[in-house]
Amino acid sequence: MRTFSLVGLGSGILFGVMDGLINANSLAQRLLQDYQPIARTSINAPAGLVIDLLYGFVLAGLFLLLRKSLPGAVGWTKGLSFGLLAWFFRVLMNAASQWIMFRVSTATLAYTLLAGLGEMMILGVLYGLTLRPKE
Repeated sequence: MRTFSLVGLGSGILFGVMDGLINANSLAQRLLQDYQPIARTSINAPAGLVIDLLYGFVLAGLFLLLRKSLPGAVGWTKGLSFGLLAWFFRVLMNAASQWIMFRVSTATLAYTLLAGLGEMMILGVLYGLTLRPKE
């Protein structure tokens, strides 16, 4: 339980840091101008941190539940499999919805897909290297 708590907390913090890096860099700022008419003028950082911490614990828990059934022979490959699964459900499905509902450039969608893939792969490998169910 201690390892799960530490990894959940650490991955939640890592989630927040990566989200900040992904969304606050100059390239992202240019690409995310597509959302300017509906974007907030300020961000509620405490709420964002709480959400990212929750995501970290939820994803860590899901990884533990799915670990035995994930493809891969060792932890990090299982982590990559989990990262791809999380990317599909979290990022790809959202990007597809954005493409259907909004006038968003292909570059913005591609950035979202690639940045999200990197983020989910990093988190997946972290989970794969650190989390093992108790036998």
